[in-house]
Formats: sequence, structure tokens, C-alpha cells
Amino acid sequence: MTAIAVKPERLVTPSGNGAAAPQPVFGTVLQETLHLDEALSTLQTHKNAWVATGIDERIALLAEIRQRMAATGERWVAAVLEAKGTTDDAFGTGEEWANYALAQRWMRLLHRSLCDIQRYGRPRLPALPSTRSDEQVTVRIFPQTLFDRMLFMGVTGEVWMQPGVTAEETLERQAASYQQPAHPGQVALVLGAGNAAFIPIDDALHQLFVADRVVLLKLNPVNAYLAPLLEEIMQPLVQRGFLRIAAGDAAEGAYLCAHPAVDTIHLTGSDKTFEAIVFGSGAEGQQRKAERCPLLDKPVSAELGNVTPIIVVPGPWSRRNLREQALHLATWLVLNAGCNCISERVIVQQREWPLREPLLAALGEALSRTPTHRAYYPGAAERYSAFLEAHPDARRFGDPQPGHLPWTLIPDIDPANRNDICFTAEAFCSLVAETALPASDPADFLDRAVQFANETLWGTLGATIIVHPRSLADRRTADAFKRAIATLRYGTITVNHWLGYGYYLGLSPWGAYPGGDLYDVQSGIGMANNALMLDGAEKTVYRAPFHRLIDPYTVQSKRVAEFGRKLAAYDGRGSLGSLASLLWTSLRC
Repeated sequence: MTAIAVKPERLVTPSGNGAAAPQPVFGTVLQETLHLDEALSTLQTHKNAWVATGIDERIALLAEIRQRMAATGERWVAAVLEAKGTTDDAFGTGEEWANYALAQRWMRLLHRSLCDIQRYGRPRLPALPSTRSDEQVTVRIFPQTLFDRMLFMGVTGEVWMQPGVTAEETLERQAASYQQPAHPGQVALVLGAGNAAFIPIDDALHQLFVADRVVLLKLNPVNAYLAPLLEEIMQPLVQRGFLRIAAGDAAEGAYLCAHPAVDTIHLTGSDKTFEAIVFGSGAEGQQRKAERCPLLDKPVSAELGNVTPIIVVPGPWSRRNLREQALHLATWLVLNAGCNCISERVIVQQREWPLREPLLAALGEALSRTPTHRAYYPGAAERYSAFLEAHPDARRFGDPQPGHLPWTLIPDIDPANRNDICFTAEAFCSLVAETALPASDPADFLDRAVQFANETLWGTLGATIIVHPRSLADRRTADAFKRAIATLRYGTITVNHWLGYGYYLGLSPWGAYPGGDLYDVQSGIGMANNALMLDGAEKTVYRAPFHRLIDPYTVQSKRVAEFGRKLAAYDGRGSLGSLASLLWTSLRC
């Protein structure tokens, strides 16, 4: 048997009535327990065989995994809904189908890239890299197909390469592991995220098919209930000795990180977990960090948290604009009960803008109409209390049931107080703050907002700018907007849309802005996702229309659950028929 259970009596699988059934996490999948040492020994034995696995065989393996994934949809979504306690929530159901679709999309894009490598030597790009006037290279990555243009009308995406990377080097370094087939194999330990079911499978496939490493995937105890499904989906890789799946808590994670058979580590989690892994916990860990003496002597990549800014450029908004954008802000907070590394955390506005308070009022109205969600993620209630202790004047919305938290807005944070908890800590719960900067006009505001985000807010994972097209008709504002895109130090920047675009579309590198290291990790080190296998990226920029003709995925949508199912069908098949059905449902939402 290939699945690994570590002290399974600590972990339970949700039973049909919502109570915890006293059974090992792997249920009937587990026939006998294998030790972690045996699993790592198997991976070490097969790591060079994986490197030698040809492109034809890799395509076949991934095709089978996609088929297996497509067969698990109902069970996958039902398991996640039950674990989160949102089985009777229409928006929550749609959200989990969309998350399941995200994993399917990532597999489909990865499969397409492998087919491109087979035919052309590297994944195809929609256009050749271009060079800006400042000599920085950009790569247009989206849209790629007619389907993209139909489903994501008006959306564009481009990757900005790090300064000094030329257009020629951009192409030469693409899919690097496939250009050097004789490199030695490695064993990667993937410490999976607990807040999203799709991230562990995405991270594991990235390490296998992009970084070219065999993987021991250790699940977070929060979503270890998915182990049987993951074992079923990834069986082609498990059977060949290229993947092992484990469960356990911090003690098992620490053991694996220090194990000599682990060559490299990738973590999706928090900076606190990262520091505990690299330096150890408590006062001793802090001393090691201060002395720059890490416990580990192996590469560690990570995607960590972020105090995500939403920069709202003042402009001639109508009442309809206010309601529409407030609905988007509400939706971005409600997703996953606010437990996302890219949930909005600080709305940044111009103090003098007459619509500043009306926007907050509209946000409050949208949240008041939205049912609260269970605070399922460990520590959410404690983090929430810490923020309210610092800001007892917070505005609360909704009628929370037991175990839920209200949607919460903390307005008018002093931007000069750089040590405010709202600027230095990621809430990771159903809470967003707002601050306002004094500025003479929109151009001045944009310059000040970029400086504030870069120098005051913790993290560099992603930032969003909301701007009315009529604001950009003014040349000074348009120039300031261009400066903002160029100077924001974030790994992904979205214009007029949630940062989730950057992850869902799957084409671009996903991670922190370059520059983090072991001693100031911020939002992480290195990149994940990245179906186009670009190397040397600085940031990704996605732009969307201010007003959307079709807007099916909000907390007020009437058919969001149906939309989520249709999105999963489309991302699983990628066919014209599934796209037509999805578009029809979108129009009816």
C-alpha cells in the first residue's frame, strides 16, 4: 500500500451527519502503514527514473490523472463542503465547484504545455516577448485562444521579466528542466496548504512536471480528509514510485524537513510556519534567525501570506458603479470565509474623495445581505479577537450563527501608524480594513498609494487597483497609473478584478515579488503554478474592464452553484459545447 498515515488516531474523517467519525483519516484506502523513511527511500530510488521519463509517457500519465480527477467531482465538492460546514450554502457550493474547476484547469493547461514541448520544444506563447522603453522584457500570456476571449471578455495578462533578462533569454530559459534532460533527480517535500483543497495537488504537479522532482506531499491536518481522493486521482504517479502522500501534524512536518532524503522543500502556508521550519520555534529559533544560522541547509521555496491592498482610484463613479464595485469587494472577502492569502485586507482610498464613505456604506449593505460562514480555519476566532481588541469601533455585518464570525470592516485606520495590526498582520478571517490618504488629485493619490503599499503593508504577494476608464482619460492620472503598475513591488497585480485571476488562469508564475530571503521572507521565495514554465519573472499584470457585461460570480448571483458546476465541466473538457453551456448560465446569473 502506498498512502502513509502518521498517528492516524489524531485525524478523523467527517461523517455523514457532520460529526467526526472515529476512524483513520485514510479509511479503507489504508491497509497497512508505511513509515516515512520507507516512503522517502522509494522516492530516492525513483527520482532519476522520473527525470528519464520521456515526454510521451508524461503526457499519458497526466492524461490519466485528468480522467481520474474528472471522475471525483461530486465526492470532492461534497467532502470539502462538509468539512467547512457549508453544505446548505449556495454560494459556498458554487465556490467549491469553482475551486475544483481550478485544479482541472491547471491540469489541462499543464497537459497542453507538455504537448507543446513534445511538438515545439517549449510551451507556446501567444506572442514573442517584447521590450519596454526601459528595456524590461514583457511576455503577453493571455488571452491565448478564442475560448479565452469569449469567456474572459476584455481580460489581458502579461508577465514582466526581471530587469536584465533579455527577450532571447526569456525563450531560452522557458521549460528549463526539459532543455537539460540529463540533470540529477531530486526529492521534493511539499507541505500542503490547509485552507484550499486544490493547492496541494497544484503544488505537487508543479514540482513533478515543471520543476522535474519526485514528491512527498504532506497534507495539512485541516484537509487531510482529502487523502483518499488524492490517492485515487494521483494513482498513476504513486504506482510508479514518483509520489507519496502523507498526513500528520507539525512534528511529522519537522521530521520530514530535516530528513536527509529530502532534497528540497516547498511550503504553502504562513511566514510563522516557514520560520519554524527554517530556524526552529520559540526564543531559540529567533536567536538562530538573528545569528543567521538556519537549521536547514537545503533549498526552501514558499508561498506565504499577504496584507493585500485594494487601491481605489477616485473617479466619476455613478451609483451603479458604487454598487457594482462594492459587490465585488464583498465577494472577494466572503470567498473561503476570508481565509485566503489574497483576500482583501486594506482598502486604500483618497481622503478627499466624496464617494469614499458611500463606497464603504455600499460594501456594508452588500455584506449585510450575505449569510455569514463558519470560521472553520484554526485560529480564525483568535485572530479576529486580536483585531477587534485593537479596533473596538469595527463595523460588523450579518447575523452570525454559532461558530461563525460576522463580516467586519475596520474603517479609517491612520495611515501614519505603520505598526497598526491591520498593516502588519494578515487577518486570515472575515475582516477587512480601510485607510485614506490625503492627496491633491487622482495622480497624486496613486503615487502616494503605491508608496504606502510598498513601504507600510506587510507582504508582496499581490495587489489590486480599481480604476474607472474615465479617470485614465486624464493624462496625469494615466501616467501615474503606468508608474503604479511599474513600481508596485508585488508578484501579481490585477486591475479591476480580484487577485484570484492570477492563480485561477494558471499560466503565469505565482508567488511573491522577488527579493525575499530566509531572513526577511515576507510573502515567500520562488514561484509555483506557471503552466507556461517561464523562468526569471518579476511580476504578472492582469487587466479587466471596470464594468463587466457578464458578472456571474458574486455573492448576489442567482445561479452561482450552477455556474460553478458548468465552470468545472468546461475546465475539465475545454470543449465548445461546455463553453456554450457555461456562457448561457453566466448570462442567466
